[in-house]
Amino acid sequence: MSVVIRSAPVDLSARAAAIAESATLRVTRRAAELRARGVQVVDLGAGEPDFPSPAVAVEAARQALADGFTRYTPGSGIPELRAALAESYRERYGAPWQGNDSVITVGGKAALFELALALFEGGQEVVLPSPCWVSFPEQIRFAGASPVTVPTKVGDGFRIHAGPILEAVTSRTRAILLNAPCNPTGGVIAPEDLRRIVAFAAERGLVVISDETYERFTYDAPPVSAAALAAEFPETVVVVGSFSKTYAMTGWRIGYLLGPAAIVKAVENIQSHATSNPTSFAMVGALAALRHAGPEVEVMQAEYKARREIIAAGLNRIPGFQCRPPSGAFYAFPRVAACYGPGREDSTALAEYLLEQASVAVVPGAAFGAGEHIRLSFACSRATLEEGLERIAAALR
Repeated sequence: MSVVIRSAPVDLSARAAAIAESATLRVTRRAAELRARGVQVVDLGAGEPDFPSPAVAVEAARQALADGFTRYTPGSGIPELRAALAESYRERYGAPWQGNDSVITVGGKAALFELALALFEGGQEVVLPSPCWVSFPEQIRFAGASPVTVPTKVGDGFRIHAGPILEAVTSRTRAILLNAPCNPTGGVIAPEDLRRIVAFAAERGLVVISDETYERFTYDAPPVSAAALAAEFPETVVVVGSFSKTYAMTGWRIGYLLGPAAIVKAVENIQSHATSNPTSFAMVGALAALRHAGPEVEVMQAEYKARREIIAAGLNRIPGFQCRPPSGAFYAFPRVAACYGPGREDSTALAEYLLEQASVAVVPGAAFGAGEHIRLSFACSRATLEEGLERIAAALR
């Protein structure tokens, strides 16, 4: 018989104790647990495209594996991908960057996390619009700084306006963090507001981090990128992006950032001790997607636009739901406070209610700083959307 030797409970660092699990991944995990029990869950929680990864990317990665391209690469990514990425931003937005002005990271999340570690420290503040992606505040706090959230308004589709952002800047501000199109709201920013924010930041020596993970998915106006301002404000603009959403390559874990040399170097140093290079053959696949998968992206854009209309109309037919079609990304963010009641007193309780009673996974708005809303992804088939909407309506009758 083995003897269990008990010891004192493990003491976590204050940093680890203060950080919470990602709300979106928690919903995904809970949905997976129900599926394992045989429950047929309609998952409208995960922001994961249902499209296959581009065939050209899959074949390029397969060939790289067959050729034995499975060893370490330069820590900041293969030079070919870095150069092609810079060229893409040069062609689309006139950005001045070269390949050495980029870092390929293990997903866009790693790019943002490494930027937080490179730029933020105790006593500093980071200004960002709200509602916001769940990991932004946690990453800022992990780096020792404080998030300062600036509310956006449902009445204009959660559009980001320069005025309120700039009014929130203080002597402690280190950076302004933008995400447009926004997760979870789909809110966008106008070129004139973006220029005003970047020019203001440049005057004060601040950094503008523009998370453009959903840049390709806009529905009412052309995409807007801070990359278009990088030549004029070269020390101010940092752009973060990802292959996960644009090319339906979530599991490949390939993201990136482009920006000033000093920031790129700092992130390179951090990454050298954190992950080293992203997966070698995944980067080969990403390069093929960047060069050749434009037609697939256009197909996804058109389909997401059609799904946007389906989900907005369906949600607005449910009593107590109010949903404005999002301007970008692939999430609906309806106001649902009118249907709160016993057993569903807030967005968290409502999300749990829908999961348990309707087997539909959604994310509570409280996770994003908006307690009167829930987030539903329409990165799924039209049939899945229709089924989910029917189940929600039935559960709330």
